[in-house]
Amino acid sequence: MKITVVTVCRNSAATIRDTLASVRDQTHPVVEHIVVDGASTDGTQDIVREFSHVAKFISEPDRGLYDAMNKGIRLATGDVVGILNSDDFYTGPQALARVAEALEISSADALYADLNYVHPHPPYHTVRHWRSGAYRREQFRLGWMPPHPTFFVRRKHYENLGGYDPQFRIAADYELMLRFLYKHRLTTCYLPEVLVLMRTGGISNASLRRRLHANREDRRAWLENGLRPAFFTLWLKPIRKIPQFWGY
Repeated sequence: MKITVVTVCRNSAATIRDTLASVRDQTHPVVEHIVVDGASTDGTQDIVREFSHVAKFISEPDRGLYDAMNKGIRLATGDVVGILNSDDFYTGPQALARVAEALEISSADALYADLNYVHPHPPYHTVRHWRSGAYRREQFRLGWMPPHPTFFVRRKHYENLGGYDPQFRIAADYELMLRFLYKHRLTTCYLPEVLVLMRTGGISNASLRRRLHANREDRRAWLENGLRPAFFTLWLKPIRKIPQFWGY
């Protein structure tokens, strides 16, 4: 099984080296790493060029994060595609091998795992643990979603169901997973372990204003897919994050 990892970045010189190294060091034998850069001006491009494992690298202006992800997906040749942003990294060199093994055993269309938010600087202390739990479709109506950096899907489904909708500035990942898993009912495998470490400070949680904007986009994601959330769905979505700060 060939796995494509797409990394999008812009002015990520401070963090992208860890991301690139975590993909380079994977033991899975067939990994394609595609890096899509939004015309960085801080030396990001020079760092990427240091890593010879990167199969494809483009640097040009784009229409935002999700437009860049779509570019990477269109370039992908793997059987399975995952997204790893430039401030995230895998927990260890066996991460993608475990993804491939779980997908081969289950024959599922998609896979997700757990994620830890970590302090942005070494030694990367955990500040929040996102335990996804086993998949149940109706959990989406209770505010559930899997951690996007742990989400892998067979490439053919991007071809059949489309990529990220760049009209969503914050919640295109939620819209895509809602469309793939809830609307089109792709079969899904849960890998019950921490697969990705994410530095704190994601764009959808950076401020109350952004959180409110994300909630509006979440609602639009349901409506544009011809779906109706329950009246409590979008309120439960941020509330579900509170227990993630305990018990890690």
